[in-house]
Amino acid sequence: MYKNSLLANSVRIALVSGAALTAFTAPTAFAADEIADNVERIEVTGSRIKRADLETASPISVIDASSIIASGATSIDDVLRNMTSAGGAMTNAAINNGSQGNARINLRGLGSNRTLVLVNGRRMIASGTGAASTVDLNTIPVSMIQRVEVLKDGASAIYGTDAIAGVVNVILKRDFEGFEVNVQTGLSGEGDADETSIDFTLGNTFDKGNIVINGQYTKRGDASQADRDFSKCPIAETTDASDIYCAGSGYSQGGHIWGDKNHGIVGSGQDGAYAIGDSGYYGHYVADPKTGKPVWEAFADKSVPDLSGLGGQYHDFTDADRYNFAETSYLSTPMERLNLSFSGTYELSDSIMFFSEAMYSKRWSNQQMAPQPIWNSSPWAYDSSWMTQELVGLVQEGEKLDYGRRVVESGNRYFSQTVDTVRVVVGLEGELSNGWSWDASYNKGKNDSVDTLANLHNLGSINDAVMAKEFDPFSQSSWEGESIAPYIYTEVNSGGSELDIFSATLSGEVMELPAGMLGFAAGYEYREESAHFTPDSLTSQGLANDPRVEGTAGSFDVNELYAELAIPLLSDLPFAEQVDLSAAMRYFDYSTFGDDSTWKLGLTWRMTEDLMIRGGRSTAFRAPTVSELYGGKSPSFEQIKHPATTQTQAEVTVGGNPMLTPEEADITTVGLVYSPSYVEGLSFTVDYFDIAITNTITEVDNNYLANQCLDATGNKINTGAALCQSSNIEIDGTGRISFDNGLQNIGQTNTSGYDINVAYVFEGLGLDWKAGLDTSILDTYEEFDPDGNAVDYRGYVTGGVGAYAKLKTNFNLTATGDIWSATYEARYIDGMDSFACKDDPSKCYAPSVDSIIYHDLSATYDVTDMVRLSGGVNNIFDEEPPYYSGNNDSNTDPYTYDVLGRYFFVRASVKF
Repeated sequence: MYKNSLLANSVRIALVSGAALTAFTAPTAFAADEIADNVERIEVTGSRIKRADLETASPISVIDASSIIASGATSIDDVLRNMTSAGGAMTNAAINNGSQGNARINLRGLGSNRTLVLVNGRRMIASGTGAASTVDLNTIPVSMIQRVEVLKDGASAIYGTDAIAGVVNVILKRDFEGFEVNVQTGLSGEGDADETSIDFTLGNTFDKGNIVINGQYTKRGDASQADRDFSKCPIAETTDASDIYCAGSGYSQGGHIWGDKNHGIVGSGQDGAYAIGDSGYYGHYVADPKTGKPVWEAFADKSVPDLSGLGGQYHDFTDADRYNFAETSYLSTPMERLNLSFSGTYELSDSIMFFSEAMYSKRWSNQQMAPQPIWNSSPWAYDSSWMTQELVGLVQEGEKLDYGRRVVESGNRYFSQTVDTVRVVVGLEGELSNGWSWDASYNKGKNDSVDTLANLHNLGSINDAVMAKEFDPFSQSSWEGESIAPYIYTEVNSGGSELDIFSATLSGEVMELPAGMLGFAAGYEYREESAHFTPDSLTSQGLANDPRVEGTAGSFDVNELYAELAIPLLSDLPFAEQVDLSAAMRYFDYSTFGDDSTWKLGLTWRMTEDLMIRGGRSTAFRAPTVSELYGGKSPSFEQIKHPATTQTQAEVTVGGNPMLTPEEADITTVGLVYSPSYVEGLSFTVDYFDIAITNTITEVDNNYLANQCLDATGNKINTGAALCQSSNIEIDGTGRISFDNGLQNIGQTNTSGYDINVAYVFEGLGLDWKAGLDTSILDTYEEFDPDGNAVDYRGYVTGGVGAYAKLKTNFNLTATGDIWSATYEARYIDGMDSFACKDDPSKCYAPSVDSIIYHDLSATYDVTDMVRLSGGVNNIFDEEPPYYSGNNDSNTDPYTYDVLGRYFFVRASVKF
């Protein structure tokens, strides 16, 4: 009697809470009879043991195919990014600078590398450009998805490395019958960012098995920053932060010349250092009244040259000479994508089945940025005997000049990527005579990429030509036509990764205990990963304008053993209708750092049929990837706000570190599930999470590093700190800040908070209704730098690692009739402060952003039994992304906010 009641209540809770867990999407497609048919033996994400009770000790969100379709998404990342539990920097189509066309998911804001992505419960190949270390969600076809299960808890004991923030398990269609074709198209309210997708699915079930074939083609158009008021010009703030103005880059069209303040000065100090009393043409060195150290002081009748060549005639540089690089940069990037998928099973005997999966993805993606900014790494001495006479009287003969230029004459920079990804899984699964199930499989993944960057300049050769008096950099004609043509080149890089996994699992019910059956699962896994990146020959030799880029190559392998138990402790007792304990342990031995183990304990305590309390405690780990271990050093130009410079970008050298060791994490979750029997259809869940990561592999926030290591005048500070010693920070004559910010085992990352879900399914006005509210509250998020200083990100929006809102909420309301349905959705993001203004908000024009709400509306209509039309409008009220000081790109944070504005989509589906 109780078992039937428990099963029914489990189904009811799962159905109702599904609405809350997917409150940002349309209603779940699971029907009660479908679940009832399968509830006897279901493997839920986060466990290898098939069980009847759908509720586990870990919180899980389920997003089904109809929810994805209702959102208008053509890639699963479009849906996952809107989850309240997602945050931080999530690469998407709006990231023009540095995305390389990839799409990533980032749970808890802990980084996409700490979110494990599975397909049908097995690892997906890391994909993208270069030596990719995380999964590009473009490789997973939306049209093949049956549902997505998101485990918001650590699961290293079950799945191994990377499962610290959680697990995204994409379940593909396996038992599809018939033929279905879908065509979808969309367009922004500004008439750009058009997107068209067409897909087909063919499936057939026969006596011995089934087969499903799917194909999807998607083409996405671009949008320009110039076509939106908020992004059409890079915004700068006045020195006193009282106003903003349309600014741009100091590397301007026509060239920018910075004179040498030390011209004519001969250092009389030790090793040629400048000393008090040393004097030259523009100024001299005097004693600092505070420190007594020598500081440069200008002569009253002299000013150091600061010249612009805009318009063809040199003049004093002003803000009007700055280059608007936004006009030619994408706001949303174009892409074409082809996905082909296959799934099949075949019964070899009554107890053994062969299964196979195959996925192929080809992506063509592009980004566009303004013409290349170039600069001389070493100053050029002015020599009027062969250089242009236009500088006579403006600079001094022999003066060493720093030079920067936006090479508009050569055209925009064009980035392109061609990425091929293949994944094949073959295996056997079966059932033993005692009812135990087993499976053995081989998972092979391979990713190859070629990425190009056109209209770059070989400044190494230009510098050689200047030294040989064959190229006058200060003459405008030198940068035009045939004169500059020999120095223009296209960078071509290649990369790839491979994944090989052999695995075997055994699971079943060991024995019957007084409170139920003891479940068991155990398995073995061997995994080998390799990756490589080969940069362009000019770039790898450091002959191009940007600093030298090093290659990447490496591999590792790991042997793993794991075991899991589901132990029923109590049943049919007052306030303990069912109490279950789950336990898991995994042992791993890596070729790169050795062996260790991780474990997990979970408890579900069903006090009554209406109320269940759950909790878990686990350890987790993340092994450094090939690119983190062996990634070569390369330059990255990152947004920065620092009082010592007017430049908004710093040259940051990033790269791997072969001395890295694994991250370790302690994870705690506690929650309850309440579904009152006296209010049919109502469900409430609340879960608390606490994740503490030690030995964190990361980079320090760029703004934080620069402000810790340089003062307002550009002098180095905190030179004894490990952070500043390892950064090698410098500021050159142009005001460009450069520093090293490679990967390190920095210290610790802590985050905690609450996930709250409320759902209500009811009938009224002759319609079926479903309402849901999904809320995430961030209680703490802090990282520790190498010196042990806590850096608090809670409630801040950053200039490079996304946003960490204290509160995010999604509301969903769906009405369903006989042949139609309509869904209204609201997504709320709490207001935040700018991380760049944390130390002194008064120095920022916009030190904070207000909260924002996005409103979406979608509907479906069944024309016939075979034809369905659907469509919708996202961001109905055309909410504009907020500006804040120290922003990332487009004067906002495209990781977090919608930059396209109002967006329309329509879809037609035909199924036979």
